[in-house]
Amino acid sequence: MRPLTFPASLDDADAADFIAMVDVRNEAYREMNGNDDERMTPAERCPSAEPGVRAHPHVDRPAGWGGRRTGRPAAPARRRLAGRVHQHRALRRAWGRGIGRAAHRLLEDAARAQGRSVLQAWSDHASAAGTDDAAGAERLVPPTGFGSLPLDHTARFMRAHGYTLEQIERNSVLALTNDARAHVERLLAEARAAATGYRVVQWAVPTPAEYVDGYAWMKSRMVTDAPSAALEFDDEVWDAARLADHERPYLEAGRTLHVTAAQHIATGELAAFNELVIGTDRTAATSQEDTLVLAEHRGHRLGLLVKCQALHDWHQIAPRSPRVITYNAEENQPMLDINERIGFVPVAYNGAWKKTLSR
Repeated sequence: MRPLTFPASLDDADAADFIAMVDVRNEAYREMNGNDDERMTPAERCPSAEPGVRAHPHVDRPAGWGGRRTGRPAAPARRRLAGRVHQHRALRRAWGRGIGRAAHRLLEDAARAQGRSVLQAWSDHASAAGTDDAAGAERLVPPTGFGSLPLDHTARFMRAHGYTLEQIERNSVLALTNDARAHVERLLAEARAAATGYRVVQWAVPTPAEYVDGYAWMKSRMVTDAPSAALEFDDEVWDAARLADHERPYLEAGRTLHVTAAQHIATGELAAFNELVIGTDRTAATSQEDTLVLAEHRGHRLGLLVKCQALHDWHQIAPRSPRVITYNAEENQPMLDINERIGFVPVAYNGAWKKTLSR
């Protein structure tokens, strides 16, 4: 294991390990999902990984390490201190060689050195029977009671290292067919009729000045209003500077982040939002990222409104994108109900794990 440099540019002399790490990341997702829907190029990944001097003071710099065996990259490991999150993954060709254990020890030692007491990690689990070693495996149910995971290779690793399963996230996909678009249009008409007193506003980042404060406020509410089970998240402070730093990687990588928001007409307050993202390859899958309806504005079909309006207009932005992928907590039934009505279907699940470090 050796420290991983986050290069300022892919032309830097020390960028080789970073490029190899992105390749490993992409291969790992392909192994799990059977497709390249989560693929990113090094050029797209570089701005979001590079800590930079412009990072907001409330956001700690990421750190990373890479594991190699016989000269071949085998596992990236990253730590983001602010969220007390760590992740590490080894390719199947590297299983059984102690790389995951070595990465875990390194990350845990680094967290202790920084005075952190809680580690949280997310693991991917394919839903197809027979994938990995999940067929016929015992099922794990989190304390929320929503969803389950197979006790497969990854889950056994997490439990062996002292983690408890806290939450299940559902990975869902919507195929962007002509029938799906027609269905979205019908739902959009329904949502518009119900959302009296609200209008839709949209933009591609950078966010226009008139929406910066409202968008930043909604982003800060993601950690308080979205279901998080027993996971621990600090309150987040979002302002114009942090929002600009959040948007910078998308702009520098040439990725499109399109925001659809519902605005309360009487007050001008932004009440709900949805994000759709695609990379430089407009024929690739689209990612539906954050979606939130502020608690004080719920009950007006705003979630359905912003999702359907975004999907309706996305055809003009990325007409050749074949599908949209999204993640939601299994206990977030209101949002899952909307997704299911639109036509999203589950394809895989994530486990959210937590470990409290001993002193």
